Amino acid sequence: MSTRTVKTAAAPADRAREIRANQAKKVDPAFIWMVLPAALVFTVLLTIPLLTGVFYTFTNFKGYGDWHFVGLTNYKNLFTDDIIWGSYLFTFKYAIVASVLTNIIALGLALVLNSKMRARALFRGVFFVPYILPVLVVSYIFSYLFTNNLPQIGQALGWEWLSTSLLANEDLAWLAIVVVGVWQSVAYNTIIYLAGLQTVPEEIYEASAIDGAGPVRRLWSMTLPLIIPYLGINMVLSFKGFLGVFDQIVALTSGGPGTATQSISYLIFKNGFQGGEYAYQTANGVIYFLIVVLLSFAQLRFTQSQERV
Repeated sequence: MSTRTVKTAAAPADRAREIRANQAKKVDPAFIWMVLPAALVFTVLLTIPLLTGVFYTFTNFKGYGDWHFVGLTNYKNLFTDDIIWGSYLFTFKYAIVASVLTNIIALGLALVLNSKMRARALFRGVFFVPYILPVLVVSYIFSYLFTNNLPQIGQALGWEWLSTSLLANEDLAWLAIVVVGVWQSVAYNTIIYLAGLQTVPEEIYEASAIDGAGPVRRLWSMTLPLIIPYLGINMVLSFKGFLGVFDQIVALTSGGPGTATQSISYLIFKNGFQGGEYAYQTANGVIYFLIVVLLSFAQLRFTQSQERV
């Protein structure tokens, strides 16, 4: 009697699980037809070129003509190439300095624009204008300023280091590129910080004011911990974006003076498509891609650990 009762009770449960499993296996064909075009475009335009490029890294292909396999020779040569090391050094130096400056300035602007000030909406629009301007146009304008206006100011002030164009100075040209990159990138980061600041409840600031906490204390102990996710997003996006610096290099220095401001992406473009080093620079691009992915994951993990704290 008890055995029959258990079997009777268990049967509906098994039947329900079977129905759910069958429902999970069924996929509406409409979803497949909607996803299929995007999957085909992604495969044709991204996946196939990527795999083709990786294949050519094991050859001596110049971008034209015949080729043959060389194994890991391209990858081995990358680690003994002084020009490659110089481009990585410049790129990471530029990305780190520009990312830090961008986020510091953007956070400061966001705090100001989030305060109770007159014409706040107008200033928010004005500060966002640099981001929507074409990079090449902005870079050419700054190139004129660095070449003509700033040297005149430097001569008037008696500053020898500023009396000539910064773009022609092998030691300072990278700082000029940092100025242009930061000036144009601050706007986007400011918008993200503004979104984060608006999620912080006003009651927290009111309670801290009653307890006697000053502006610096409130910023360090309350605001920053509450907007850590936005800080992490901004750091990852800005660092990744600055690692791919290209347009500013083309418009300002073309990698000069010499190779002082030759970024990785610019080197890959110039030598890969114009210098007959297609396979070699594609191998450089593969290494570069892996480094960017690993750094992005590391940044995200660090940010997530700070959120848990």
